[in-house]
Amino acid sequence: MRGIGALARETSADVGEWLTPGDDADDLRKPFLFVVIGEVNAGKSTLINGLFGCELCRTNVLPETSRVLHYRHAPAAADEDLAPAHRVCHRPLDFLRDFQVVDTPGTNHSGAPGHRQAIAGLLPAADLILVVFPVSNPWGAATWDAAGRIPPDCLDRTVFVIQQADQRDSGDVAVILGHMRDLSMKRIGRVPPMFAVSGKLACEAKRTLPADRRTLAASGFRELEAYISRHVCESPDRRRLLEHWRSRTAAALHAVEDRIEEQSRALDARGRFLEEVEGEIDGMRERFVVRLPRHLAGVAEVFQSDAVWAAKVLGRRLGAARSIYRLFAGDRSGQKIETLFIGRLQAAVEAVADKDGAEVLAACRDHWSRLGARVHEATGVDLGGSGPLEETLATARSRFVTRLGGAAREGVGNLKVRHQLDKDLRRRNLALKSFTFTTLTLTTIGATCGALGVPWLPFVFTGAAGVFLVGGTVAAWNTRRAIIRDFQGRLLDTCGTFANTLRWDYEEALRVVFQDYTDTLAAVRKHIAMEKAGLEPRTKRWQELFLTLKAIEQEL
Repeated sequence: MRGIGALARETSADVGEWLTPGDDADDLRKPFLFVVIGEVNAGKSTLINGLFGCELCRTNVLPETSRVLHYRHAPAAADEDLAPAHRVCHRPLDFLRDFQVVDTPGTNHSGAPGHRQAIAGLLPAADLILVVFPVSNPWGAATWDAAGRIPPDCLDRTVFVIQQADQRDSGDVAVILGHMRDLSMKRIGRVPPMFAVSGKLACEAKRTLPADRRTLAASGFRELEAYISRHVCESPDRRRLLEHWRSRTAAALHAVEDRIEEQSRALDARGRFLEEVEGEIDGMRERFVVRLPRHLAGVAEVFQSDAVWAAKVLGRRLGAARSIYRLFAGDRSGQKIETLFIGRLQAAVEAVADKDGAEVLAACRDHWSRLGARVHEATGVDLGGSGPLEETLATARSRFVTRLGGAAREGVGNLKVRHQLDKDLRRRNLALKSFTFTTLTLTTIGATCGALGVPWLPFVFTGAAGVFLVGGTVAAWNTRRAIIRDFQGRLLDTCGTFANTLRWDYEEALRVVFQDYTDTLAAVRKHIAMEKAGLEPRTKRWQELFLTLKAIEQEL
């Protein structure tokens, strides 16, 4: 009951109809109450001591009990007089947690003021009434009169005990029991359970360690204790009480179960809501991806125009004067052209990406403005202002533009257009170097011959030099046109490959942007995860309580 009450408070389950807050059902913990009545020196106190195996009640030849003594458990020994004839004796004995014992004055001395009233007030609450008869005089009028005053509804809980049975042989005891049965029918109209015992022998047997089984068997206490155990376990009142609280506890546990299931369904609904929101974000991303072919067509146009522009720049660099200069200074035209082409293309792609990024951010802001109220209604979480969102989206946009720019730069590098261009330029430069060297050599020889006064050789060598000069010029012109044509053609041929390469990077960059936007719902996701984590141990505790209650039900 305490476990269910605590779990009900944690889950906010309303169990007030069945279990009130802090209700520990004191009547469930109520000890079993034994009331012992009989005449003076009948052995009542010895019987009690023998039952519990300790010196609870004082015994003596002279009467020791002059009041109704009600023994209860307490941390320290103390006596409390409730009335002149009724005393509560608190003792720090463990068995008194489960059993309370009432030792009464002798029935032949119980006419003192308050004795009968105190005893009469205790009998209805007694779980067992032990009427003790001394074996020396089991038909004393005072004890039978006291038995006759036992209320009829208490007779089912009444036991007749013949004490000091060790003072007679078994045959005499059997005759006495028979006579008492006859007398019981006459005096009280029924025959209650009867036992012949020796409290003295029981005390002696239980004081030894281990207990003396033979002496205990001779005391007759085994049969009495077995009956008491059966009577306690089968007490209709106790069983009704247990069943009453079991049913109320089961109803409370069922209410807790309903509350846990309600919370579990609510968490599942919140999880589905979050998945729905994430699905909406995925749908937004797909709408941007669907537009991609149209955007890539624009990128392809930019690529083609930049390819034509790069070819023109290459043509200017392959002009006559520049070509002759680079024969001596070194030619890095391939690297320059590639750098210029990548720079222009990267700038164009980043401009497209920046425009798309702005549109993505606008779509996210619009979705966020409508999302706050829905999230609060579905999960109870306040998304807060747009400050963190703006910071996240700004960072995501910057990464988006940077990634696509880098993808454009890497994509052009992977096309390997420059590799073939460098080979063509090397072959052209080698050929031009050959023509230039030959022309210069022939011119030098012709000049030398003229200086020496040779009449016709200068004209021959100078004419040959002119032929090589014209041939070199024609070769330079033709190779220039071929290289420009081939370079431009190769670039245009790779346009589709570049667009396909950029497509994957574009989709991945979009995915990252929307993933960053989805991550802004981390507070909602964390809230749901924490609630689920808190519900799991409660569900486990409910299962443990359910199994415990089932075990109690089976025992009942």
